[in-house]
Amino acid sequence: MTEAPPNTSTTSAGTEVRIAHTSDLDTATLKAARTLLYDVFDDMTTEDWEHALGGLHALVHEDGELIGHASVVQRRLLHDSRALRCGYVEGVGVRADRRGRGHGAAMVAALERVIRGGYDLGALGASDEAADFYASRGWQLWRGRSWALTPNGLQRTADEDGCIYVLPTGSTPLDLDTDLTCDWRDGDLW
Repeated sequence: MTEAPPNTSTTSAGTEVRIAHTSDLDTATLKAARTLLYDVFDDMTTEDWEHALGGLHALVHEDGELIGHASVVQRRLLHDSRALRCGYVEGVGVRADRRGRGHGAAMVAALERVIRGGYDLGALGASDEAADFYASRGWQLWRGRSWALTPNGLQRTADEDGCIYVLPTGSTPLDLDTDLTCDWRDGDLW
């Protein structure tokens, strides 16, 4: 069996997941990724797309067409009086007619490898439909209160409670029942 290059892995359907930084993606690939995510998510915004940029992208192509996208970007989360380097997962989506074939799991596995190797923890805001998927992969529900450090100071983000999942990397002890604060960004804070 031939081993995949270090920036690729293979899905259960036999297609490859390619990992690339935003700066290494050409305009056509970025446009295809944005179009895919707008097709997958009815409520996708310009800010949501921007949140997915500036980090590493996991991409799945089939017959030359992009069918899956996920990314991990660096953020700072405050926990227990510490600023943690977080690999924050954004823009996970698979084209509707290609779901259920392991593409999403393969993309997230590639990003989990990046998170475990380079961050204090992973985090993401999960939809109700995706919560079981992440929990089955070892992501843990944050049970404490959520906050955001905004230009106007600390702001409670109670609507996000029960939707934030973290992936401990073992490098930092986490108390899932305490407060967790994210850094500021436009659009959805989490």
